[in-house]
Amino acid sequence: MDFPVTFEIFGRTVLAHPLFEAIGMFLGMRYYFYLKRKSGDKLSFNTSAAVLIGATAGALIGSKLIGNLENPYTLFENFSIIKFWSSNTIVGGLAFGLIGVELAKKIVHHKESTGDLIVFPLMLAMIIGRIGCFLTGIYEETYGIPTNSVFGMHLGDQYLRHPVALYEIAFLLMLWIVLKYIKNRNTFTSGFIFQLFMFSYFAFRFFLDFIKPRAEIIGNLGTIQLVCICVIIYYIYTIKNTRSLYLKYSK
Repeated sequence: MDFPVTFEIFGRTVLAHPLFEAIGMFLGMRYYFYLKRKSGDKLSFNTSAAVLIGATAGALIGSKLIGNLENPYTLFENFSIIKFWSSNTIVGGLAFGLIGVELAKKIVHHKESTGDLIVFPLMLAMIIGRIGCFLTGIYEETYGIPTNSVFGMHLGDQYLRHPVALYEIAFLLMLWIVLKYIKNRNTFTSGFIFQLFMFSYFAFRFFLDFIKPRAEIIGNLGTIQLVCICVIIYYIYTIKNTRSLYLKYSK
């Protein structure tokens, strides 16, 4: 396979990454609306609109902010709006999307969790998007460091590299099975599945980034890893409180 993989669409050459990213978002949203109809979710229009706006605005800001801060030492070297706009990371999108949703819920005075329904559509979108990341090889910053392990692959240069996009796809598929099993047991309070997803994914990304090229900010940790630590601490506290409430009201 030659990297990057491209497709001819209407006479134009399109990279796999943005194409699969768009397909992932489309299918993820369709899956979300299907689950929403099936669940009979009765959120008011104002609450739904506020959550959607908060999530979208937070994810957009966070994705680009953290994406550009991955290497803050070169951020203002040959700065361009195009470069700034094209730098994204799902870690920033998820972290700031969470902040946006929580702020929106406070504004409309909605206290119940709204996250469980989005977990599997979000994972579907991420899996499809990571296929695009893998097919782009080293031509976007979603590749691993050189390795001599059996997992090493040529991704567009002379080195065998960790195919981190494939690692993430495998992790998400396994996490999907585990979360689906927990959800089907229906023994936890609303929001617990989303909390487990966020904790698990950010813990995974913290360790995964050790085998990705990164600018070291504090010690040998990069920007994404520092964000992961903050989110992990937040969810340790949140999951602990959720479990305490569950035990209290299940007696």
